[in-house]
Amino acid sequence: MLANIGFPGLILILVVALIVFGPNKLPEIGKAAGDTLREFKKSANDLTSDVTDEVKEVKSIVNDDSK
Repeated sequence: MLANIGFPGLILILVVALIVFGPNKLPEIGKAAGDTLREFKKSANDLTSDVTDEVKEVKSIVNDDSK
């Protein structure tokens, strides 16, 4: 969805956000959005690594049993 917005759409969104929130609040909102995105990515990576570790453990158990 975001890939279809394009540069003019991003400028429009920025102008609307600037009008709605004002120039003083915009940096705070951007920082909060960045922090939220960073935390989401960290959580997703943790979950992925947990699943990967479990798969590796099961594979090692299966390989040990087949010997």
